[in-house]
Amino acid sequence: MRKIIILFITIGFWSCSEKAIEPDYILLADQKHNKFSKLIPPAITVPSGSVIQAVTSEASDGQLHKHAVLNDLVNIDFGPIHPLTGPVFVEEAEVGDVLAVDVLKIELHDYGWQAIVGGFGFLSDRFPNPKLNIHEIDKVNKTMKFNNNVTIPLKPFAGVMGVAPDTEEMLSTIPPRENGGNMDDPSIVVGSTVYFPVLVKGGLFSIGDTHAVQGLGEVCGTALEAPMTITYRLRVLKDKPSIQEPQYETDEYYAVTGFGSTIDIATKKAVNFMVDYLIANYDISAEDAYMLCSLVGDLKIAEVVDVPNMLVTMHFPKSILNQL
Repeated sequence: MRKIIILFITIGFWSCSEKAIEPDYILLADQKHNKFSKLIPPAITVPSGSVIQAVTSEASDGQLHKHAVLNDLVNIDFGPIHPLTGPVFVEEAEVGDVLAVDVLKIELHDYGWQAIVGGFGFLSDRFPNPKLNIHEIDKVNKTMKFNNNVTIPLKPFAGVMGVAPDTEEMLSTIPPRENGGNMDDPSIVVGSTVYFPVLVKGGLFSIGDTHAVQGLGEVCGTALEAPMTITYRLRVLKDKPSIQEPQYETDEYYAVTGFGSTIDIATKKAVNFMVDYLIANYDISAEDAYMLCSLVGDLKIAEVVDVPNMLVTMHFPKSILNQL
Protein backbone atom coordinates (compact mmCIF):
# COMPACT_ATOMS: atom_id res chain seq x y z
CA MET A 1 0.00 0.00 0.00
CA ARG A 2 1.25 3.44 -0.92
CA LYS A 3 0.19 6.84 0.31
CA ILE A 4 0.41 9.54 -2.33
CA ILE A 5 0.87 13.25 -1.67
CA ILE A 6 -2.12 15.24 -2.88
CA LEU A 7 -0.87 17.43 -5.73
CA PHE A 8 -4.12 19.22 -6.43
CA ILE A 9 -6.55 20.73 -3.97
CA THR A 10 -10.16 20.44 -5.06
CA ILE A 11 -13.06 22.42 -3.70
CA GLY A 12 -16.11 20.20 -3.55
CA PHE A 13 -16.78 16.90 -5.26
CA TRP A 14 -18.40 18.16 -8.44
CA SER A 15 -15.90 20.96 -9.14
CA CYS A 16 -12.87 18.77 -9.85
CA SER A 17 -12.17 17.44 -13.32
CA GLU A 18 -11.16 13.83 -13.87
CA LYS A 19 -7.59 14.75 -14.84
CA ALA A 20 -7.02 16.86 -11.71
CA ILE A 21 -7.68 14.00 -9.27
CA GLU A 22 -4.73 12.58 -7.35
CA PRO A 23 -5.30 9.72 -4.89
CA ASP A 24 -4.31 9.61 -1.24
CA TYR A 25 -3.95 5.82 -1.46
CA ILE A 26 -3.38 3.28 -4.22
CA LEU A 27 -4.65 -0.30 -4.21
CA LEU A 28 -3.26 -2.75 -6.76
CA ALA A 29 -5.22 -5.56 -8.39
CA ASP A 30 -3.43 -8.21 -6.30
CA GLN A 31 -4.86 -6.67 -3.10
CA LYS A 32 -8.03 -8.65 -3.59
CA HIS A 33 -10.61 -11.09 -2.29
CA ASN A 34 -13.73 -12.65 -3.81
CA LYS A 35 -16.15 -13.20 -0.96
CA PHE A 36 -18.17 -10.93 1.32
CA SER A 37 -17.62 -11.35 5.07
CA LYS A 38 -16.72 -9.21 8.06
CA LEU A 39 -13.78 -11.61 8.68
CA ILE A 40 -11.88 -10.53 5.53
CA PRO A 41 -9.03 -8.30 6.78
CA PRO A 42 -8.71 -4.80 5.31
CA ALA A 43 -6.10 -4.08 2.66
CA ILE A 44 -5.77 -0.52 3.99
CA THR A 45 -7.18 1.69 6.72
CA VAL A 46 -8.08 5.27 5.80
CA PRO A 47 -9.77 8.32 7.34
CA SER A 48 -13.11 9.57 6.05
CA GLY A 49 -12.66 11.80 3.01
CA SER A 50 -9.81 9.78 1.54
CA VAL A 51 -9.43 9.36 -2.22
CA ILE A 52 -8.45 5.84 -3.28
CA GLN A 53 -7.26 4.63 -6.65
CA ALA A 54 -8.06 0.94 -7.15
CA VAL A 55 -6.81 -1.23 -9.99
CA THR A 56 -9.27 -4.02 -10.75
CA SER A 57 -9.07 -7.30 -12.64
CA GLU A 58 -11.90 -8.39 -14.93
CA ALA A 59 -14.49 -10.83 -13.60
CA SER A 60 -12.58 -14.04 -14.41
CA ASP A 61 -9.42 -12.89 -12.58
CA GLY A 62 -7.24 -13.25 -15.67
CA GLN A 63 -8.58 -16.54 -16.97
CA LEU A 64 -10.20 -14.82 -19.95
CA HIS A 65 -7.34 -12.63 -21.13
CA LYS A 66 -6.91 -10.73 -24.40
CA HIS A 67 -5.71 -13.88 -26.20
CA ALA A 68 -8.25 -16.26 -24.65
CA VAL A 69 -10.08 -18.82 -26.80
CA LEU A 70 -13.35 -20.71 -26.40
CA ASN A 71 -11.60 -23.59 -24.63
CA ASP A 72 -10.54 -21.17 -21.86
CA LEU A 73 -14.19 -20.34 -21.31
CA VAL A 74 -15.31 -23.98 -21.37
CA ASN A 75 -12.69 -24.87 -18.73
CA ILE A 76 -13.10 -21.76 -16.60
CA ASP A 77 -12.69 -22.13 -12.84
CA PHE A 78 -15.55 -20.33 -11.11
CA GLY A 79 -13.64 -20.23 -7.81
CA PRO A 80 -11.78 -16.95 -8.55
CA ILE A 81 -14.82 -15.19 -10.08
CA HIS A 82 -15.29 -11.54 -9.07
CA PRO A 83 -11.90 -10.54 -7.67
CA LEU A 84 -12.61 -7.40 -5.63
CA THR A 85 -9.96 -4.83 -4.79
CA GLY A 86 -9.99 -4.09 -1.05
CA PRO A 87 -11.46 -4.11 1.52
CA VAL A 88 -10.95 -0.57 2.78
CA PHE A 89 -11.50 0.09 6.49
CA VAL A 90 -12.74 3.64 7.13
CA GLU A 91 -11.73 4.80 10.60
CA GLU A 92 -14.84 6.80 11.47
CA ALA A 93 -17.41 4.31 10.14
CA GLU A 94 -19.70 2.80 12.76
CA VAL A 95 -22.67 0.48 12.42
CA GLY A 96 -25.73 2.55 11.47
CA ASP A 97 -23.74 5.22 9.63
CA VAL A 98 -23.95 5.72 5.88
CA LEU A 99 -20.84 5.34 3.71
CA ALA A 100 -20.82 7.64 0.66
CA VAL A 101 -18.73 6.57 -2.32
CA ASP A 102 -18.05 9.35 -4.84
CA VAL A 103 -17.08 7.83 -8.22
CA LEU A 104 -14.47 10.31 -9.43
CA LYS A 105 -12.65 8.70 -12.35
CA ILE A 106 -12.62 5.46 -14.36
CA GLU A 107 -9.70 4.59 -16.63
CA LEU A 108 -10.24 1.92 -19.28
CA HIS A 109 -7.60 -0.69 -20.05
CA ASP A 110 -7.10 -2.10 -23.53
CA TYR A 111 -9.44 -5.09 -23.84
CA GLY A 112 -12.65 -6.69 -22.64
CA TRP A 113 -14.52 -9.93 -23.12
CA GLN A 114 -18.15 -11.02 -23.32
CA ALA A 115 -19.42 -14.56 -23.11
CA ILE A 116 -22.42 -16.82 -23.11
CA VAL A 117 -21.75 -19.26 -20.29
CA GLY A 118 -23.59 -22.58 -20.55
CA GLY A 119 -26.42 -22.75 -17.99
CA PHE A 120 -26.14 -19.07 -17.07
CA GLY A 121 -28.06 -16.05 -18.34
CA PHE A 122 -31.70 -15.01 -18.61
CA LEU A 123 -32.32 -17.19 -21.70
CA SER A 124 -30.04 -20.07 -20.74
CA ASP A 125 -32.61 -22.59 -21.99
CA ARG A 126 -32.49 -21.06 -25.48
CA PHE A 127 -28.72 -20.49 -25.59
CA PRO A 128 -27.09 -23.53 -23.93
CA ASN A 129 -23.85 -23.42 -25.91
CA PRO A 130 -20.86 -21.30 -24.81
CA LYS A 131 -19.54 -18.42 -26.89
CA LEU A 132 -16.64 -16.04 -26.23
CA ASN A 133 -15.90 -12.67 -27.83
CA ILE A 134 -12.71 -10.72 -27.11
CA HIS A 135 -12.87 -7.02 -27.97
CA GLU A 136 -10.15 -4.40 -28.25
CA ILE A 137 -11.03 -1.19 -26.42
CA ASP A 138 -10.36 2.15 -28.09
CA LYS A 139 -9.31 4.10 -24.99
CA VAL A 140 -9.05 7.41 -26.86
CA ASN A 141 -12.56 7.38 -28.31
CA LYS A 142 -14.02 5.17 -25.53
CA THR A 143 -15.60 2.75 -27.98
CA MET A 144 -15.46 -0.92 -28.92
CA LYS A 145 -16.32 -2.64 -32.19
CA PHE A 146 -18.91 -5.35 -31.60
CA ASN A 147 -18.41 -6.52 -35.19
CA ASN A 148 -17.41 -5.02 -38.52
CA ASN A 149 -20.60 -2.97 -38.68
CA VAL A 150 -21.42 -2.08 -35.08
CA THR A 151 -19.40 0.34 -32.90
CA ILE A 152 -20.59 0.83 -29.33
CA PRO A 153 -19.77 3.84 -27.11
CA LEU A 154 -18.47 2.75 -23.73
CA LYS A 155 -19.99 3.68 -20.39
CA PRO A 156 -17.68 2.09 -17.78
CA PHE A 157 -18.76 1.28 -14.23
CA ALA A 158 -18.10 -1.18 -11.42
CA GLY A 159 -20.49 -4.11 -11.41
CA VAL A 160 -19.63 -4.88 -7.79
CA MET A 161 -19.45 -2.20 -5.08
CA GLY A 162 -20.17 -3.03 -1.50
CA VAL A 163 -19.45 -3.03 2.19
CA ALA A 164 -19.01 -6.10 4.38
CA PRO A 165 -22.17 -7.81 5.63
CA ASP A 166 -22.49 -8.58 9.33
CA THR A 167 -21.64 -12.26 9.00
CA GLU A 168 -18.65 -14.53 9.49
CA GLU A 169 -19.83 -16.66 6.58
CA MET A 170 -17.88 -16.27 3.34
CA LEU A 171 -20.69 -15.24 1.01
CA SER A 172 -20.60 -15.57 -2.76
CA THR A 173 -20.26 -12.30 -4.67
CA ILE A 174 -22.74 -13.41 -7.34
CA PRO A 175 -26.04 -12.00 -5.97
CA PRO A 176 -26.68 -8.44 -4.76
CA ARG A 177 -27.66 -8.05 -1.10
CA GLU A 178 -28.29 -5.34 1.48
CA ASN A 179 -24.54 -4.60 1.50
CA GLY A 180 -24.57 -3.84 -2.23
CA GLY A 181 -22.29 -6.29 -3.96
CA ASN A 182 -23.04 -7.43 -7.49
CA MET A 183 -25.60 -4.76 -8.35
CA ASP A 184 -24.56 -4.59 -12.03
CA ASP A 185 -26.24 -1.19 -12.37
CA PRO A 186 -24.95 0.66 -15.45
CA SER A 187 -26.31 3.94 -14.10
CA ILE A 188 -23.56 4.12 -11.46
CA VAL A 189 -20.90 5.87 -13.54
CA VAL A 190 -18.42 8.72 -13.01
CA GLY A 191 -20.22 11.56 -11.26
CA SER A 192 -22.41 9.27 -9.17
CA THR A 193 -22.38 9.08 -5.39
CA VAL A 194 -23.42 5.71 -3.97
CA TYR A 195 -24.65 5.35 -0.38
CA PHE A 196 -24.20 2.12 1.58
CA PRO A 197 -25.49 1.19 5.04
CA VAL A 198 -22.52 0.54 7.34
CA LEU A 199 -23.15 -2.96 8.67
CA VAL A 200 -19.83 -3.57 10.48
CA LYS A 201 -17.27 -1.24 12.04
CA GLY A 202 -15.05 0.33 9.40
CA GLY A 203 -17.46 -0.47 6.59
CA LEU A 204 -14.89 -2.63 4.73
CA PHE A 205 -15.61 -1.33 1.23
CA SER A 206 -14.57 -3.27 -1.88
CA ILE A 207 -14.95 -2.73 -5.63
CA GLY A 208 -14.52 -4.77 -8.81
CA ASP A 209 -16.24 -6.71 -11.61
CA THR A 210 -15.72 -3.68 -13.83
CA HIS A 211 -17.81 -3.37 -16.99
CA ALA A 212 -16.91 -1.23 -19.99
CA VAL A 213 -20.52 -1.20 -21.20
CA GLN A 214 -23.73 -2.99 -20.23
CA GLY A 215 -27.42 -2.64 -20.95
CA LEU A 216 -29.97 -2.56 -18.16
CA GLY A 217 -30.70 -6.19 -17.32
CA GLU A 218 -27.36 -7.73 -18.45
CA VAL A 219 -29.56 -10.40 -20.03
CA CYS A 220 -26.95 -12.82 -21.43
CA GLY A 221 -25.16 -12.89 -18.07
CA THR A 222 -22.09 -10.85 -18.98
CA ALA A 223 -21.29 -7.26 -19.89
CA LEU A 224 -18.10 -6.18 -21.63
CA GLU A 225 -15.97 -7.49 -18.76
CA ALA A 226 -12.75 -5.50 -18.56
CA PRO A 227 -9.98 -4.55 -16.13
CA MET A 228 -9.99 -0.88 -15.11
CA THR A 229 -8.57 1.66 -12.71
CA ILE A 230 -11.17 3.43 -10.57
CA THR A 231 -10.64 6.48 -8.39
CA TYR A 232 -13.22 7.08 -5.67
CA ARG A 233 -13.69 9.01 -2.44
CA LEU A 234 -15.04 7.50 0.78
CA ARG A 235 -17.02 9.70 3.20
CA VAL A 236 -18.73 8.67 6.42
CA LEU A 237 -22.10 10.38 6.94
CA LYS A 238 -23.29 10.58 10.53
CA ASP A 239 -26.37 12.76 9.96
CA LYS A 240 -28.00 11.11 6.92
CA PRO A 241 -31.16 9.11 7.68
CA SER A 242 -30.37 5.40 7.89
CA ILE A 243 -30.90 3.25 4.80
CA GLN A 244 -31.59 -0.46 4.46
CA GLU A 245 -29.99 -1.03 1.06
CA PRO A 246 -27.76 1.01 -1.28
CA GLN A 247 -28.97 4.26 -2.79
CA TYR A 248 -27.25 6.64 -5.21
CA GLU A 249 -27.52 9.99 -6.89
CA THR A 250 -26.30 12.01 -9.84
CA ASP A 251 -26.84 15.64 -10.80
CA GLU A 252 -30.12 14.63 -12.46
CA TYR A 253 -31.80 12.20 -10.05
CA TYR A 254 -31.82 10.37 -6.73
CA ALA A 255 -32.13 6.58 -6.88
CA VAL A 256 -32.91 3.71 -4.56
CA THR A 257 -32.22 0.01 -5.12
CA GLY A 258 -34.13 -3.10 -4.12
CA PHE A 259 -33.00 -6.69 -4.48
CA GLY A 260 -35.22 -9.76 -4.44
CA SER A 261 -35.58 -13.29 -5.71
CA THR A 262 -38.26 -12.09 -8.15
CA ILE A 263 -38.85 -8.88 -10.07
CA ASP A 264 -42.04 -8.32 -8.06
CA ILE A 265 -40.23 -8.52 -4.70
CA ALA A 266 -37.37 -6.28 -5.85
CA THR A 267 -39.76 -3.74 -7.39
CA LYS A 268 -41.97 -3.49 -4.31
CA LYS A 269 -38.88 -2.90 -2.16
CA ALA A 270 -37.60 -0.18 -4.49
CA VAL A 271 -40.92 1.69 -4.44
CA ASN A 272 -41.16 1.43 -0.66
CA PHE A 273 -37.57 2.67 -0.27
CA MET A 274 -38.29 5.72 -2.45
CA VAL A 275 -41.42 6.56 -0.46
CA ASP A 276 -39.35 6.19 2.74
CA TYR A 277 -36.61 8.44 1.31
CA LEU A 278 -39.07 11.17 0.39
CA ILE A 279 -40.87 11.29 3.74
CA ALA A 280 -37.57 11.12 5.68
CA ASN A 281 -35.95 14.00 3.78
CA TYR A 282 -38.78 16.25 2.61
CA ASP A 283 -41.97 17.80 3.99
CA ILE A 284 -44.37 15.38 2.34
CA SER A 285 -46.89 12.82 3.56
CA ALA A 286 -46.51 9.12 2.81
CA GLU A 287 -49.62 9.20 0.63
CA ASP A 288 -48.39 12.15 -1.43
CA ALA A 289 -44.94 10.59 -1.74
CA TYR A 290 -46.50 7.39 -3.07
CA MET A 291 -48.63 9.31 -5.56
CA LEU A 292 -45.67 11.43 -6.67
CA CYS A 293 -43.64 8.27 -7.31
CA SER A 294 -46.42 7.17 -9.65
CA LEU A 295 -46.15 10.44 -11.61
CA VAL A 296 -42.38 10.97 -11.93
CA GLY A 297 -40.57 7.95 -10.45
CA ASP A 298 -38.92 5.70 -13.04
CA LEU A 299 -38.50 1.99 -12.28
CA LYS A 300 -35.56 0.33 -13.99
CA ILE A 301 -34.35 -3.28 -14.02
CA ALA A 302 -30.62 -3.19 -13.35
CA GLU A 303 -30.01 -6.92 -13.67
CA VAL A 304 -31.96 -10.19 -13.92
CA VAL A 305 -29.16 -12.79 -13.99
CA ASP A 306 -27.33 -12.71 -10.64
CA VAL A 307 -29.20 -15.61 -9.07
CA PRO A 308 -30.85 -15.92 -6.66
CA ASN A 309 -31.45 -12.14 -6.60
CA MET A 310 -32.45 -9.52 -9.15
CA LEU A 311 -32.02 -5.75 -8.75
CA VAL A 312 -34.60 -3.06 -9.47
CA THR A 313 -34.04 0.67 -9.02
CA MET A 314 -36.24 3.73 -8.95
CA HIS A 315 -34.94 7.07 -10.25
CA PHE A 316 -36.58 10.27 -9.02
CA PRO A 317 -35.77 13.56 -10.82
CA LYS A 318 -34.05 16.28 -8.82
CA SER A 319 -36.00 18.88 -10.79
CA ILE A 320 -38.99 17.72 -8.74
CA LEU A 321 -37.08 17.18 -5.48
CA ASN A 322 -35.87 20.78 -5.66
CA GLN A 323 -39.49 21.95 -5.48
CA LEU A 324 -40.40 19.97 -2.36
